[in-house]
Amino acid sequence: MNSEEIYDEAMFEFSKADYDAAIAILSKLLEEENDHFEARLSLGMAYYRKKDFTRAIEEGHKAEHLKPDEPLVHTNLSLFYMKAGNLKTAEHHGLKAKISSWKGNMETDTSSGPEKPDSQLKMSTPTPGEYKTPTKFPDMPWKSSKKSSN
Repeated sequence: MNSEEIYDEAMFEFSKADYDAAIAILSKLLEEENDHFEARLSLGMAYYRKKDFTRAIEEGHKAEHLKPDEPLVHTNLSLFYMKAGNLKTAEHHGLKAKISSWKGNMETDTSSGPEKPDSQLKMSTPTPGEYKTPTKFPDMPWKSSKKSSN
């Protein structure tokens, strides 16, 4: 089994709410592939679902080391700290999640070519053509065609 199949198996156990099985599978995957980001993030969430907030926070910070600007990491950490009763740190990570999402939306990818994932998704550009001004405009119902007599 490759790492993605193992991860899928762990997510299947997670979806059945068998968090102990998911934790065991994810832990084994992370022993072999320590930098598997999705597994690290999911392991934290599995501990959270078991109400082991201390371990959830530990795994959340390990995921943060892998991708420090990932909004989901900080969203999870905010949730974990909130449930652990640390409101100040929860708010800190909530703010970091917002800032990370803003940064992600503001960054532009200057690469081009077939290696760029969205190279086929471009906004259409208008083609130059002749525009004819209408000779007659539509009626204006607010203006009376009859002149008022006084």
